[in-house]
Amino acid sequence: MKEALWIPSPNPEHPLLTLQRETGSKNYWELHKWSIENPSEFWSRVWDDLEIIGDKGNTPYKAGEDFISTEFFPEARLNIVESILSKGRDDEVAITGLTELDLPVAVTWGELRQRVAATAAAMRNLGVSKGDRVVAWAPNVPEAVIWALGALSIGAVVSTASPDFSSAAVADRFGQVEPKLLLVSESYTYAGKRFDLREKILEINSFLPTLVSTVRINQFQDFIEPYLGANLIFERVPFNHPGFILFSSGTTGKPKCIVHSAAGVYLKVGEELHYQFSITPGEKVLFFTTCGWMMWNWLVLVLGRGASIVLYDGSPGFERADYLFFLAAREKLDFLGLSAKYIDSLRKAEITSSENLDLAQLRMIGSTGSVLSPESFEYVYKSIKADVHLASLSGGTDICGCFLTPVPILPVFRGELQGPALGMAVEVLNDSGSIASYNEKGELVCLKPFPSQPLGFWGDADNEKYRSAYFEGFPGVWTHGDFASRSQTGGFTIFGRSDATLNSKGVRIGTAEIYRVVEKFEEIREAMAVAQDWEDDSRVILFVVMQPSESLTEELISSMKKALRIEASPRHVPEKIIAAPELPRTKSNKLVELAVADAINGRQIRNRDALANPQALDWFIQLTELKQS
Repeated sequence: MKEALWIPSPNPEHPLLTLQRETGSKNYWELHKWSIENPSEFWSRVWDDLEIIGDKGNTPYKAGEDFISTEFFPEARLNIVESILSKGRDDEVAITGLTELDLPVAVTWGELRQRVAATAAAMRNLGVSKGDRVVAWAPNVPEAVIWALGALSIGAVVSTASPDFSSAAVADRFGQVEPKLLLVSESYTYAGKRFDLREKILEINSFLPTLVSTVRINQFQDFIEPYLGANLIFERVPFNHPGFILFSSGTTGKPKCIVHSAAGVYLKVGEELHYQFSITPGEKVLFFTTCGWMMWNWLVLVLGRGASIVLYDGSPGFERADYLFFLAAREKLDFLGLSAKYIDSLRKAEITSSENLDLAQLRMIGSTGSVLSPESFEYVYKSIKADVHLASLSGGTDICGCFLTPVPILPVFRGELQGPALGMAVEVLNDSGSIASYNEKGELVCLKPFPSQPLGFWGDADNEKYRSAYFEGFPGVWTHGDFASRSQTGGFTIFGRSDATLNSKGVRIGTAEIYRVVEKFEEIREAMAVAQDWEDDSRVILFVVMQPSESLTEELISSMKKALRIEASPRHVPEKIIAAPELPRTKSNKLVELAVADAINGRQIRNRDALANPQALDWFIQLTELKQS
């Protein structure tokens, strides 16, 4: 049995243990089995425990022929903003807004209620009604949250993007959904530099002919001022009424417009926050995100727990490499969410935050965005905080939530995600479609429907694209696109995206298995492995970005290949290792292996505008070294 890095000491009144007792379950795994075998009872219980305001109806779950035809709460009528704004005392802080160069901004619950009511009234005055699309191209600031809640209270549909998206990328997204209102900022700050967006605003307006009005954040107070004092009005809508439109990264073509039920996402995220993350009223929560990532939606819904959210817009390494942990100490955060790559970068820089920061209040660190290496698990406990609950997560934009979550009544093991969230029938299937054995690698899937599954894709009337995206791998089963295995502890290991999985001599290899070994080398900042079509087969090419003042020598190449052969397998050893100046990544900082594979194979690169640094691909396109054996 593996040695645990963290062992819980849960309160007997923790909601998981309460639910365990009331269902007669002996442990978490029995409780999880009960939750997926009794969807009506379980999701009805979640509704009640979250104290959702509205008419629940008498049918929590209506099974259909497949995922898409299955319905949750088909008789319900509610508006999630009514539940969210029922929390918190007027004088308590609901939102803290932080940027690099400006003073912190605090919004109390009383101010939040007042401003959401005024925002909704101003939107109604401009003709916004139920079902209209309201969008934001904005930094992660309180006005963006207020804007979204105001629109949702009307029954409008909200979509957001971050200001580092190009105007063409914004048009690719918002242009598809024909928005009526747009929130923008004239500038944003990153790494101490202020970026002027005024010309881009004009371009975006020209791309969106359906706009009735564009509201600038520096004029937001003027926009709502005439309506301050308006009553809060909540348009109750069916459970499956559209509330959010999220977009795929767009690295495989034009971004998919994924339509979500606001109520479905609120119920699913609420389950996670209440049972899995143990977020309680009055706690302070920061997840490092932009408005272009689904974790922003997740963070906004933390308000529904009566917790206080902290928004940070800026560089995670502003002024010091561990700036996010500096903020955690300064703001006395209970929960800090960040990317696996950020933790990896601190580990490689040998940062020891535990020596100079007071993190006594911090009880949980959430990590997502990519695979957190086993070494980084150990690093957190050694160099950040020895008694923190480290929660590695897996989910995504497609479900606006998590498949694999923290389980606060179970230990944390090195390199493992603790387990599936309640209500999520998560398994690993092998190529034959059978449930994989322990430690056998396969596809991460979900066998049964869940509330935050998409309502569909915008403009996909017959659900053809929807079915193709998730249900072609195994008939009737949600195939998420992660390459994974399950261990005897019950935990899961993720090896990378299965659509970026390499095939070496007939054996599938997750890219994370290569990165884990290579990125141990101090000379390497980051790495990317892709497959190159070669002599009627394929070969693995590894690109590495070197640390400053380091170079890729034959000796280092030999050492990396030896380490891969010993610590992974001979099949993990790439045919070539090449130093690259930089690697392309999405706006949410994920490396884009498919774009590099397209570049080196002479294929058309799909949707460069979705990348944060599309110019990085030019080097790969012009690379001549790969034309040789």
